[in-house]
Amino acid sequence: MLRDFNLLATTSRGNEDEACSELWYLLGEIGDSAPVVDKTGVAGLIAAKTAFNPFEVIESFRQILRERPYEFRYMLRIIPIEKVIRTDLGEIQRAATELSSKIGRNETFRVTVEKRFTETSTRDIIEAAAANIERKVDLNKPNKILLIEVIGGLTGLSVIKPEDILSIAKEKVL
Repeated sequence: MLRDFNLLATTSRGNEDEACSELWYLLGEIGDSAPVVDKTGVAGLIAAKTAFNPFEVIESFRQILRERPYEFRYMLRIIPIEKVIRTDLGEIQRAATELSSKIGRNETFRVTVEKRFTETSTRDIIEAAAANIERKVDLNKPNKILLIEVIGGLTGLSVIKPEDILSIAKEKVL
C-alpha cells in the first residue's frame, strides 16, 4: 500500500482496479504527469499521491464532474488528506494539534473517525485528537471537521469543511 498518500477514494467492492485506473486518468487530465494510485488492501478503498494540493484536485474534479459526468464511473467519494502518520495515539494527538491551526478561534469543529483494520477504539482516537484543540465542539453543524482515516498501521488526517469531500453520486447531474 502507498504510504504517503494525499487522496483517498471509495468505490464499490470489487471495482478497486477500475477506480484506480479512473483516478489515475483523471489526475492526468488535470495535469499531474506522474500520479501514484494504489489499492489499500481494504475493499472499496484506494489511495493516491498527487503532486497537486488535494483540495485543489477536489475542485478540479468537481468541475470535470459538472462538464463531463460520464468520466466518473467507479469512484464514489474522493477525500483530501493533509498528513499521513503511523497509527499511534501520541502521533494522532501531535498531528491533530498541528492541523488545528486551520480551525479559526471562533469556529466550531468535530472529529470524525473512519477506521479499518485497527483495534484502537474510536473513542480513544477522538480523545487523543481533541485533547489539545481549544475550540468549541459542534457535532451537528461544525465549521470544520478533523477527519481521521485509519487504515491499519497508517492514519491520514485533514481539517476540512463538509464540502471538501467530493461525493460523486450526490453531485453527479446527468
